[in-house]
Amino acid sequence: MKIHLYDRFTYKKLLRFTLPSIAMMVFISIYGIVDGFFVSNYVGKVPFAALNYIYPFLMILGSLGFMFGTGGSALIAKTLGEGDREKANRTFSLIILVTLALGAIFTAVGELFLEEISYLLGATGKMHEGCVEYGRVFLIFMPALMLQFVFQGLCVTAEKPKLGLWSTVAAGVTNMLLDWLFVAVLPFGLAGAAWATGISQFVGAAIPLVYFMLPNSSLLKTVRPKFDWRSLVKVCTNGSSELMTNISSSVVCILYNYRLYDMAGEDGVAAYCVIMYVAFIFISTYVGYSVGCAPIISYNLGADNKKELKNVLKKSIVIIGVCSVLMLSLSLLLARPLSLMFVGYDPALLELTVNAFSIYSFSFLFAGIAIFGSSFFTALNNGLISAVISFLRTLVFQVAAVLLLPLLWGVDGIWGSIIVAELLAAIMTVALMLAYRKRYGY
Repeated sequence: MKIHLYDRFTYKKLLRFTLPSIAMMVFISIYGIVDGFFVSNYVGKVPFAALNYIYPFLMILGSLGFMFGTGGSALIAKTLGEGDREKANRTFSLIILVTLALGAIFTAVGELFLEEISYLLGATGKMHEGCVEYGRVFLIFMPALMLQFVFQGLCVTAEKPKLGLWSTVAAGVTNMLLDWLFVAVLPFGLAGAAWATGISQFVGAAIPLVYFMLPNSSLLKTVRPKFDWRSLVKVCTNGSSELMTNISSSVVCILYNYRLYDMAGEDGVAAYCVIMYVAFIFISTYVGYSVGCAPIISYNLGADNKKELKNVLKKSIVIIGVCSVLMLSLSLLLARPLSLMFVGYDPALLELTVNAFSIYSFSFLFAGIAIFGSSFFTALNNGLISAVISFLRTLVFQVAAVLLLPLLWGVDGIWGSIIVAELLAAIMTVALMLAYRKRYGY
């Protein structure tokens, strides 16, 4: 039975509606891990570290796709709730066009300055060579990466969450097969991993783009766009928190890499890579739920249905709470098996990774609160508060913690800094949600 944005949501219906988005985000994380698995085991730990050293910069460029996807989803769902489907389609089409144009610009600029950027990040010698080798290929597909991020939110708004899921599955399977072919079978090394990822991103963007360009049964379709500065600014404002989240996360990753490279060398960077791969899976569960839930919130805001807003928020808090406990338990249980999969060939690196993993795991107990809270305010078309939560969570608290705690506890302070940052962000999120409850009626 099809679920509509205007439905009354039970726990079962809410989980059914958001499950494709959760699966989509988890699958994206898993197929990203495949790159690391093949590079680490078939090319070596220095190329493995290089891949993850340059990756945060590449994600900074791609993060505009998240901004357009989440900000556009909030505005379009609200517009649909107000009954203006024609305007919703125009905004939808404008977002796609602007995303492709900006992606092409980022490709050109990135290719031009990649070597200088690698040096600025602190990469030297073989690390620098690996960063440039991977980045040169990856940048070619930047428009596709950004468009894939856009459709993660807009497929849900179109009441086609499974389209986003199956597009992601197709992209993921493509990436896995090509990683095996280009890295394990053919000696293409880091460049092979980049080609595999880039081609998979093209697949993930092309499938929904073709679907929406053809006659379809969804709430949205591409039409001749009309340039609308007001709508575009609103999209950017709504999605500013997601832009801030992704840019800040990438900046913090760069800072973590720099501190670890200085204090623990290439082993420290490699250990962090393994932790981040697994963290992406767990965090993507929270992100997927928030992305899937956001159009429901925006639609009911547009329809002025305060009762359903309160209902969805209450159930979401319970779901996030249960997931947080499960995440912590699973991460502690799987710390050694997952570390073995990536760095089992190096006993010293393995022990460093397991110890780091065991500390880092406690951050999952608090992370879901701020992630959902930021998305919740984006869905309410309050980009400012959403951005405040994201800015504090992903940048201010983490930067302060990673700079200060290592002075007290050395390398362990780096692993523990995320716990402090997520706890502070959770407290701030709860305070803001309480402060705005009367304004929105939830």
